[in-house]
Amino acid sequence: MKRFHWLVTAPAVVILVVFAVANRAPLTLNLWPLPTTLEASVYLVVLGALLLGFLIGEAVAWINGHRWRREARRNARRIAELEAELAARAPAGDAKTPLAVKDRPAN
Repeated sequence: MKRFHWLVTAPAVVILVVFAVANRAPLTLNLWPLPTTLEASVYLVVLGALLLGFLIGEAVAWINGHRWRREARRNARRIAELEAELAARAPAGDAKTPLAVKDRPAN
């Protein structure tokens, strides 16, 4: 998995560096409703816009995942309650052995 990560990351970094070197020309950016102008390199404007879009997308995904995270927490609490109830009902000798180990088939 680590090799796959580097097989994807290394070319992406090389492409970003080549893009940044090739697009160093200055750019004047007028922020319309504000009486402000910014002067920056083209690559900074493009990469900044990509970063901003990525962060906004991640925020939207995180907000939309709230329901699934809440359900996962609820299920984890319910599982813990059921395991505690099952452990309380089990004979004294079996209480020390976790369910996952007892129910696992032998190899």
